[in-house]
Amino acid sequence: MQSPGLKAHVDWRSEDWKKLLWKKFQRNVFRLQKRIYQAIRRSDFRRARSLQRLLLRSWSARCLAVRQVSQDNRGKRTPGVDGVASLTPRQRLAYARRLHHLSHKADDPVRRVYISKPNNPKELRPLGIPTMFQRALQALVKLALEPEWEARFEPNSYGFRPGRSPHDAVAAIFNFIRLKPKFVLDTDIEKCFDRIEHSALVEKLSAIQPIAKLVRGWLKAGIVDDGKVLFPKAGTPQGGVVTPPTMLQKEC
Repeated sequence: MQSPGLKAHVDWRSEDWKKLLWKKFQRNVFRLQKRIYQAIRRSDFRRARSLQRLLLRSWSARCLAVRQVSQDNRGKRTPGVDGVASLTPRQRLAYARRLHHLSHKADDPVRRVYISKPNNPKELRPLGIPTMFQRALQALVKLALEPEWEARFEPNSYGFRPGRSPHDAVAAIFNFIRLKPKFVLDTDIEKCFDRIEHSALVEKLSAIQPIAKLVRGWLKAGIVDDGKVLFPKAGTPQGGVVTPPTMLQKEC
C-alpha cells in the first residue's frame, strides 16, 4: 500500500498535467511572494533578490506561469509569430521544464494586430502578441517582480495593480472629497507607452541580471507588422503578460 507522503511526492512532479497539485503550487508561490514583499519593506534587498531567484527556479511558479498563458488568460488561443495557438498537456509540462533555464533569449519578435478602442471604435490600438513561450517567460518574471513593486508603490495608487479596481479608486476619491469640496484632476499622457525610453525603463526596474536581460530582449525583439519587421527605439509593445494596461493583460 502506497503511503500518503509518497503519493504527494509523485504528484508534485506528475507526468499528468491535470494531476498537478495546483492549490499547493499557489500556496508555495504566494509564500515566496510574501517573503519578497516583506524583505523589500524592511529594505533587505539582498534577501529579496535571492528569493526572486528562488521563485524563478520554482517548479510551482513555472507551472502556474504556463497555466496562466495557455489556459487561464482570455487570449490564450491568440498565436504569436510562431503560429502556436494552443498547447497539449504534454507540451505544457515541456514548457514548464524549459523555463528552468533563464538563459533563454527573448528575441522572438511580437506579432502586431490592431483592435478598436472602446471609446472610439474608428481608432485602432496596436497590440504586440508575443509567442506562447515568451508569454510564459513574462508570466514567470511577473510573479517575481510583482511583490517587489507592490511594496514600493504608493498606498493610494490603483492603476494596474492586483486586488485593486476602478471601484477602489472611486471609493478613495469619494472619501477624500465627501467632507470638503475639492478638485479631481483627470490627466492622460498621450502615447505614453509608445514613447518610453528603453534604457530608462530597465534602469528604473533595477532587477536581477536574468530579469533585466530578458526585459531588454523583449524591448529590442522587434515587431512583425504586415510582413515587415520593425525595431522601435522607444516604447513598449502592448499586448503581452507584462503590459501595464489591465485590459490588454486579459486580452493576451
